[in-house]
Amino acid sequence: MATFFLVIIYLAFISLGLPDSLLGVAWPVMSVEYGAPLETAGWLFMTIAGGTIISSLASGAVLKRFGTGNVTFVSCLLTAGSLLGFHFAPSVVWLVIFAIPLGLGAGSVDAGLNNYVATHYKAHHMSWLHCFWGVGATLGPIIMAQSISGQNSWRSGYLTIAGIQFALVIILFFTLPLWSKIAKNSAAVSSEEKDEPAGALLEEEAKQAKPLRIKGVKLALVSFLFYCGAEATIGLWGSSFLVNVKELPVDAAAKWVSLYYAGITIGRFITGFITLKVRNRTLIRFGQVTALLGTVLLLLPLPTGFLLVGFIMIGLGFAPIFPCMLHETPARFGKEHSQTIMGFQMAMAYTGSMSMPPLLGFIASRTTIGIFPFFIAIFVAALFLGSEKLNDLLKKKRSTIGEKSNSMSM
Repeated sequence: MATFFLVIIYLAFISLGLPDSLLGVAWPVMSVEYGAPLETAGWLFMTIAGGTIISSLASGAVLKRFGTGNVTFVSCLLTAGSLLGFHFAPSVVWLVIFAIPLGLGAGSVDAGLNNYVATHYKAHHMSWLHCFWGVGATLGPIIMAQSISGQNSWRSGYLTIAGIQFALVIILFFTLPLWSKIAKNSAAVSSEEKDEPAGALLEEEAKQAKPLRIKGVKLALVSFLFYCGAEATIGLWGSSFLVNVKELPVDAAAKWVSLYYAGITIGRFITGFITLKVRNRTLIRFGQVTALLGTVLLLLPLPTGFLLVGFIMIGLGFAPIFPCMLHETPARFGKEHSQTIMGFQMAMAYTGSMSMPPLLGFIASRTTIGIFPFFIAIFVAALFLGSEKLNDLLKKKRSTIGEKSNSMSM
């Protein structure tokens, strides 16, 4: 039963991933049809992320009131309806209107499912969970590219994705009783319980502190800001960079961006096995270094083929970062406040998604989209520095707690 329940969660994350990469891939064609400037995509992206931030911050109360199953079902329904609205939208104004429920549909379910898996499952399940998000994010550009090249219509791409979403909504509807049953029998115990004195002291310290005052929380939030800022900026503007600067055909650029998401997806699948032997912190550091090397390939004046390698390397590097940071949340800050902190982290993640891509779009519309690789390099470098500072702080914190536990046992 628990395994089947996990499969449902995986399906829900496919639903979350499907719409994430559509706008950036389709915008070079959409902007021509609507006669809209380049930066409009940034404002649409900001609207979607703004709705997600609001629902992430409200996730604690919403999930407690309605339950994870109901919230997941309604969120997927909102997303499916919004994508169908994009298909029919006669103007940019209607795109903005449908962008609001598209964003609201993601936040609460994202925070709720992430915290559930971080608390009750091992690290490899978190990686595979976000691998399924990557499945959705990879399928999105492929479907859109096929629609643009085959039918010369971005609208049919949105219609296809909406149909897949509605199919997932039906599955979630018929499995709602299972969610309730699992919730009532929620005697689930974390498979990574910490019974040692240091772990007990960490939990006790977390209980006595307010979430935002726990040491390291603010640094963690900054890491989520820059990670999601980088990931979203590549997804939104990568295609425009390849089309307008490197002069690739629109459908070819869309396929290249889909390979970036494929790198994230495949990397997270592989990471799931690696986490059985390697710690989260090590994987986070390795991913950041790989992503930095990928950005170097985008910056150097190399043949076009190296750009594709750079996109794939960045995707592979990004693969372990997000799920491993999420899974570390209870271990870093204690289970007492993990749901609240998870909501804050998701809100900050979507703040990065909301603010960074429009910032690049605003500057690029007044200069050139050729600044794209420089922005990515800055974001990834900031992520690396913030993450390393957080690791150093937590190491000192655990050392202090270990000393306290040793003195207590003497």
